[in-house]
Amino acid sequence: MYSHRSVRSARYINRGRFGRFRGGFRGRGVPAASIHSFIRKASVQVQANPAVVPTVNVDTLLIDQKLKNNILARGYRLLMPIQAKAIPHILEGKDIIGIANTGTGKTATFLIPIIQRVITNPGFKALIITPTRELALQIQEELRRFTQGIRLNSTFCIGQSSMRNQIYDLRRNPHVVIGTPGRLKDLIERRILNLSLFSMIVLDEVDQMLDMGFVRDVKHIISFLPARRQSLFFSATVSPEINRIIQTFVINPVTVSVKTQETVSHIKQDVVKVEVGKTKVQVLDDLLKKEEFKKVLVFGRTKFGVERLGQELFRKGFRVTSIHGDKPQVKRQQAIRMFRDDVVNIMIATDVAARGLDIRDVTHVINFDPPATYEDYIHRIGRTGRANKSGTALTFV
Repeated sequence: MYSHRSVRSARYINRGRFGRFRGGFRGRGVPAASIHSFIRKASVQVQANPAVVPTVNVDTLLIDQKLKNNILARGYRLLMPIQAKAIPHILEGKDIIGIANTGTGKTATFLIPIIQRVITNPGFKALIITPTRELALQIQEELRRFTQGIRLNSTFCIGQSSMRNQIYDLRRNPHVVIGTPGRLKDLIERRILNLSLFSMIVLDEVDQMLDMGFVRDVKHIISFLPARRQSLFFSATVSPEINRIIQTFVINPVTVSVKTQETVSHIKQDVVKVEVGKTKVQVLDDLLKKEEFKKVLVFGRTKFGVERLGQELFRKGFRVTSIHGDKPQVKRQQAIRMFRDDVVNIMIATDVAARGLDIRDVTHVINFDPPATYEDYIHRIGRTGRANKSGTALTFV
């Protein structure tokens, strides 16, 4: 179906200028041999991974019936393994270290107990810290879906969004605050956010925070929390640095691990060879016209390149949007909503969308430009094949 050929290891793919859509970016590339190494390292048979198959019924949870009805209304009748293992401990007030891959149901794992605590104690307050704005907004949207008909106020505190609105929302004393480290630190220093009132803190995707250089800010934020609190800690990996953070963060924690192999087994991976005489855009155009490419996330390396590619595909008649760091936050939110709600079926993105973005039913991920590292490759392709569904990841060479 796709041309899978070896490429000379001495060459770097995508050297040309993006203006002609031949290379995708200027400057350094990734050795072509490395791309093949990524795919060989990751490829496995297409089969469901038994470690992440949900088996426990939602009805077993000791939670308010209204909350349970909201969960069932979302179509969730079985708990994912991390939910089944961790939620009872969280409801008991224990600290948790959750080790799990992305897409395994971590968000509901901490949101369900938070909502239950607010139902039983209206004065309860929780702080959720995430590495990216997109993940913060995604958690906020999921929280709203789970709290239909339940009196729970929440707000998000992220960069590139109105500080004035966030200050106004915080003064309304929300039960749940979801934010990124930089903006939360700013609000604390302005004496707008008083963390002494919070009974729970959730650190989500801690390995990403470490990668993005947020650890110092996170430690600073934690220093303002009361000593008596419940702490939930979620990460896909536990490096020595993360382990040091854990020691200062949790007390007698319960460790819940559903960590599986580094890449999900139900993602089919391959390379797409750009033949001589064709441009990458032409090859992409041919692929996107195929019936099976129903919902496609395309990764480019630069903000400029992503915007240009989106415009080019729009001119060709595709339903497409784009997301990158130079877009205002409101435009990024709009792009994600349009893609999630199938207003468009193609989204072009930089790696800002590779981490934490959870959109259901993405059929294909296409690396129009190669990832910089193997870890970036894993995070990119992890946007498809979610919730145990099959998916396809293709990389242009």
